[in-house]
Amino acid sequence: MTRQRIVLLFGGQSGEHEVSLNSATSVLKAIDSEKYEVQTIGISKSGQWHWGVNPVDWQSDSSIHGIQVNLIHDPSNPHFIALDGSQLPHNGKFDFIFPVLHGPFGEDGTIQGLFEMANVPYAGSGVLGSALGMDKDRMKAVFTQAGLPQAPYLTILRETLHKNMEKVLKSIEQSLGYPCFVKPANLGSSVGISKANSPEELLKALKLAAEYDRKIVVEKNIIGREIELSVLGNDEAQASVPGEILPSKDFYDYEAKYIDTGSRLVIPAVLDPQVVSSLQEKAVQAFHAVEACGLSRVDFFVTKDNQIYINEINTMPGFTQISMYPKLWEASGIPYSELITRLIELGFERFKDSRSRKISV
Repeated sequence: MTRQRIVLLFGGQSGEHEVSLNSATSVLKAIDSEKYEVQTIGISKSGQWHWGVNPVDWQSDSSIHGIQVNLIHDPSNPHFIALDGSQLPHNGKFDFIFPVLHGPFGEDGTIQGLFEMANVPYAGSGVLGSALGMDKDRMKAVFTQAGLPQAPYLTILRETLHKNMEKVLKSIEQSLGYPCFVKPANLGSSVGISKANSPEELLKALKLAAEYDRKIVVEKNIIGREIELSVLGNDEAQASVPGEILPSKDFYDYEAKYIDTGSRLVIPAVLDPQVVSSLQEKAVQAFHAVEACGLSRVDFFVTKDNQIYINEINTMPGFTQISMYPKLWEASGIPYSELITRLIELGFERFKDSRSRKISV
């Protein structure tokens, strides 16, 4: 049987570059080598694409370079070429791209647009689903339209913040109060997020978030358990069992996720059966609301009286074997290696469906 040629794409320019290397390392080890022949491409922090680099090597030495390549956007013959003129395996041709890119220029719809223009099948959500899933402001607007319960919030433009800081502070205090969470609208892995308990902390948090994005989302604090579910599928998506995060810090920030090992994951989360059912229904509803495809992790808060509030959707969650997304599916009966295969199959399914439509008369 001829193996399908898979390009594993990792790294990227965002602050989640190292997280991506961890995800790629796990995928590389677990992918079914009898079905798939894997080529690796690492995107450096400065944006160059390097064929043949190993994510493990990049973890220890980011100065290692492979063959610098570009993707040729010929819809009839998409392939990679080496910029130094050297010969690539199979002349740079491939069957499928599996991106494990997190954050801006990876899961925000930009690289997905590149794949679409080149007529390339790939894993995960398309342009719209990725963009909506990345932008917390637009995501929340879509969730509101879908009738999903969420914490009260405000969106503030950086320009408005700079022009009238005092008015912004007063508006947040009156409508949301303390404590509140301040987030850049378009970053992942809790980068740039702060919890503000006072006017002084709020001012500092707003200035920090403004360094990362022109839009800032401020949310009312919800006291509840942090519950996450994994979603798998395309039009007929399904949700996993829920898992609970017990953060080692005040909230589940970047350090608690990736550096501090004190945080714990409880899988499955201990919840009433009707709450589990409601969470699974809402997770799939959120997945379809943003038009996600393939995979997503959906995060919720559950209060003491079992009220459910959606927090966000992540269309390219961390994908190491110890990440919440695959661990939830493992607990739901889908092992890690099989999950990778399912995501490749779903990507091909979506590609076939999208190419069956007419785009001109």
